[in-house]
Amino acid sequence: MTAEEESNSTGQSPEAGSPDVPEPAARQEREAAAEPDPEPRPRDGQAETVGTRSSVGRRALLGWGGAGLALGAVAAGGTATALHNDEADAGSASAGQAVPFHGAHQAGISTAVPDRLHFAAFDVTTEDRDELIQLLKDWTTAAARMTAGHAVGEGAFGPVPESPPDDTGEAAGLKPSRLTLTVGFGSSLFDKDRFGLAEQRPEALVDLPAFPGDKLEKARSGGDLCVQACADDPQVAVHAIRNLARIAFGKAAIRWSQLGFGKTSSTTPDAQTPRNMFGFKDGTRNVSGSDKKALDEHVWVAEKEGPAWLAGGSYLVARRIRMHIETWDRTSLKEQEDIFGRDKREGAPVGKAKEHDEPFLKAMLPTSHVRLAHPDAHNGARILRRGYSFTDGTDGLGRLDAGLFFLAYQRDVRRGFIPIQRSLARHDALNEYIQHVGSALFAIPPGVRDKDDWWGRELFS
Repeated sequence: MTAEEESNSTGQSPEAGSPDVPEPAARQEREAAAEPDPEPRPRDGQAETVGTRSSVGRRALLGWGGAGLALGAVAAGGTATALHNDEADAGSASAGQAVPFHGAHQAGISTAVPDRLHFAAFDVTTEDRDELIQLLKDWTTAAARMTAGHAVGEGAFGPVPESPPDDTGEAAGLKPSRLTLTVGFGSSLFDKDRFGLAEQRPEALVDLPAFPGDKLEKARSGGDLCVQACADDPQVAVHAIRNLARIAFGKAAIRWSQLGFGKTSSTTPDAQTPRNMFGFKDGTRNVSGSDKKALDEHVWVAEKEGPAWLAGGSYLVARRIRMHIETWDRTSLKEQEDIFGRDKREGAPVGKAKEHDEPFLKAMLPTSHVRLAHPDAHNGARILRRGYSFTDGTDGLGRLDAGLFFLAYQRDVRRGFIPIQRSLARHDALNEYIQHVGSALFAIPPGVRDKDDWWGRELFS
């Protein structure tokens, strides 16, 4: 499925490395010449202070500016200042910047969409409520550090050589890369007598119905918890999930995961609309991350609309959609355009000249994707999409295992994804070329307000 919608932006650029931490090219030249570093470098993500001078690792140093985590005037004794992520939605951030972690809403929803994804669903393996709470606290602490460009805990290089390091180390020396980490809770977490949360289950956290054409794999569906890691550097995203999974050892384990590349929707209206694996522009009418009115109406859960712990949160539908690439590639251009209801070159709706021209739905075939997914076909229902393309090798028959990892945020799936997907599953001509093979729904709690807050605190209070 690919429904017509989506949203936001954020971040602030880290500065170049400190004098004690050379740029990668310079370091490589020295290493090639077998020359030692001119000065010892601080441990990963830690500052080394001599008198009034402070040297900070590249992963730790963040730009002083209006929309990012600020580490300002360190040498002059300045204080680190964190801006909330909902204050940083004024435009698309460039690669390498840090997206603020704290705010009224979790980053990774309305914030600008980076180019890479590592998504993981977890099964909680502990039966101890207190252990689950501690896991969420530990995750929050680690996430705040990683999104700011710091290593987890004491870092990857010590301080006790006889013990495993706190951080796995593969992101050492890399920039924050607009990493965002977004956490959600699946319906199974609220099962009766499990963690005492049955009365806190939101009404909208429903079991998604079986849609025509679904061929869902149990091993790629469901989960107690989810973590969405988005970044411009794939290694940064993978590092984040790897370290959260490591922290969860003995308390939770990955049930399934998905790597994604090439975002298929943008939350930034002035950015170029990305193309999906079928070569068509996708998400032209997505909810914008800077449109507060649309976000409040279609994305954020309002107070008194569910349990108090979810106010300011959202609901996430994750669907793994296999695309039959080889069949599509043998389909005529005219048929492809008729199926979508847009031309392939510009993305313009049928009978229009430009991508963002208002579509005339009656000019399209009744089975065209755009016509069926348009808000006018669903009483104005809209969803905020953050999907990614994926390619996971071949299926053993020489066909690409490729497609769309669909991610959609909304205020209520009963008024958003479910009616839209019902219509698409029954009538969309695109169904000949796609199949939904994985599915999950998560309630997304509001943002972490400050350093004393943690993911899900109000749920467990």
